[in-house]
Amino acid sequence: MKKLAVVAIGGNAVNRPGEKATAENMFKNLSETAKFISKMLDEYDIAITHGNGPQVGNLLVQQEIAKEKIPPFPIDVNDAQTQGSLGYMIAQTLHNELKEKGKNMQIASIITQIVVDKNDPAFQNPTKPVGPFYTEEEAKKLANEKGWIIKEDAGRGWRRVVPSPKPLEIIEKDVIKLLMKNDVIVIAAGGGGIPVILEDGKIKGVEAVIDKDRASALLAKEINADILVILTGVEKVYLNYGKENQKPLDILTTTEAKKFLAEGHFPKGSMGPKIESAINFVEQTGKECIITDMKVLDKALRGETGTKIIKG
Repeated sequence: MKKLAVVAIGGNAVNRPGEKATAENMFKNLSETAKFISKMLDEYDIAITHGNGPQVGNLLVQQEIAKEKIPPFPIDVNDAQTQGSLGYMIAQTLHNELKEKGKNMQIASIITQIVVDKNDPAFQNPTKPVGPFYTEEEAKKLANEKGWIIKEDAGRGWRRVVPSPKPLEIIEKDVIKLLMKNDVIVIAAGGGGIPVILEDGKIKGVEAVIDKDRASALLAKEINADILVILTGVEKVYLNYGKENQKPLDILTTTEAKKFLAEGHFPKGSMGPKIESAINFVEQTGKECIITDMKVLDKALRGETGTKIIKG
């Protein structure tokens, strides 16, 4: 029997830094991504997750420009739109790659809702920047008109910030399990999933952003995956990254990972959420997580490179 893997692809799989976010470029990049992911399929059944931050941000900019003619959508609806568009692109490019290799496999992209706690402390302290930059005057006006929380963003201007609550449960988990039992490659939890809360037994979308890697770890737990693979822009996790004394890590125990995280080796805006998600998955399941660059994915799965996070 094949092993079961959740593969979280990073932003570079969709758009390269400094590159225009055109559909043509996105298809080109995802076609390359599909080549690396397809190498897993002889040994693994896979569920693919992906980010959507830049794509939702672009939608918000478009809606801001057109707001006098077409009312803007809330973030949860924009999440759903980008899950659909990116899911379509990933499914099509992977389908074409598999056809080229003579493989006939079904692929399904699932619009995925993820429950968060409406009392999560993140709702009292929004930190996740979304959408366009504003002048201070525009920011104050929007904060008054819409009740948004807007903060200055590293000297670049003012941006809206929204909560980033912890993911608790995937609404569509049974559908995802059923598809995977029937050898379907599933694309799910795109952009961290659509955040929803429970009110009087009903689900309701909220304006928030769930971290993609945390959602990937939750999906891996809920479908009982054998391994969580987090693809990023570096071959291995490093201590003192970018410094003269940077040190690559081949194997990292959860105890070591927590220590290095507390010491500030893994920043919140980059490697931090990946390490936190790896710790969460590994500690709760006893399984392994690999963090690596998609270009060396096959080697990482053979234990020749990448960083493996293990319980201990």
